[in-house]
Amino acid sequence: MDFLTLFLIYLCFVLAVTALLCLCSGRKESFLARSVNRASQVLSLLIPTQLQRVTHRALHRLFHTRSCLFVVLHIALQAAVFGEYTWEVFVYCWELQFHVLLLLLPYLLLAGNVGCFLLCSRANPGIVTKSNAASLVKVYAYDGVLFQRGLVCPTCTVEKPARSKHCSVCRTCVHRFDHHCVWVNNCIGASNAGVFLLYLLSLTATAGAVAAVTAAFLIQVLLLSNIMHGTYLDAQGQEHAVEISFLVQHLFLTFPRIVFMLGFVILLTLVLGGYCSFSLYLALTNQTTNEWCKSRRFGGSSHLPSQPHNRPLVYKNIYSKGIWRNLKEIFNPPTVLERKKK
Repeated sequence: MDFLTLFLIYLCFVLAVTALLCLCSGRKESFLARSVNRASQVLSLLIPTQLQRVTHRALHRLFHTRSCLFVVLHIALQAAVFGEYTWEVFVYCWELQFHVLLLLLPYLLLAGNVGCFLLCSRANPGIVTKSNAASLVKVYAYDGVLFQRGLVCPTCTVEKPARSKHCSVCRTCVHRFDHHCVWVNNCIGASNAGVFLLYLLSLTATAGAVAAVTAAFLIQVLLLSNIMHGTYLDAQGQEHAVEISFLVQHLFLTFPRIVFMLGFVILLTLVLGGYCSFSLYLALTNQTTNEWCKSRRFGGSSHLPSQPHNRPLVYKNIYSKGIWRNLKEIFNPPTVLERKKK
């Protein structure tokens, strides 16, 4: 089995696992969740109790408390990619006389991404407090399905506005709650949803720009070496026409770090591109990630516990106002005064 076949199998496996996690993450009783629970039950019989407690505490602190670990990892990955890009790709491309704007494009996008990251991580996502709860209750109507009027958060002891949710990580209720993002170490809510969308778009564009420049450099190297149109000798001295697998293997042996970085950045661009598409879909339909997940779970039940069994409820998104107005609302959240005018 040649190098290219092994590489494609590995890439398909990683993409398949990523897609499986994305598809199953929104299902409460998915096959993946049941499999993980069964596997954990089996492992609990083999792993010492003390080690289980330490692992549980570490995972709880990592995913259920505010931590800067993912922020540090985020910065470290960007530093590693741009360090390699600057040290080798930029220098080589400069010698090959690539256009200066093409070489500087990843840095310009990185500057915009860092700005959006800082704004998103340090902004107030829309915390519901006792002083603003009464006014936030009047911003969105209660749909009677996902959001019920008169519910009080047992932790914050305030009435929960429609489209809000209590974040167990930040330990606060957030208005128009979308999700808690560990990469920015902050909740995504009404006040920073627009900046978060720009952050995702700029991050995807940055990864795509690095991948494009790096791929252009490797193609240029192959063209200059004339290897794409030549032949090579195998270990037995037989002459063969150059194939794609040989080109990939040749580049990997000549520029191993650059090829590894390119593979990582391409995979990152694909994953981020998929997540950006999903976030844009939510923005254009005026939904949040929390509402999308809840609506899927509610779809498996014909009624809510608080409703009569003979009155099946059908979920309908009452917050969508058209594509343009939905997108505008992401960057300019409505207030009580705006709703009264409507």
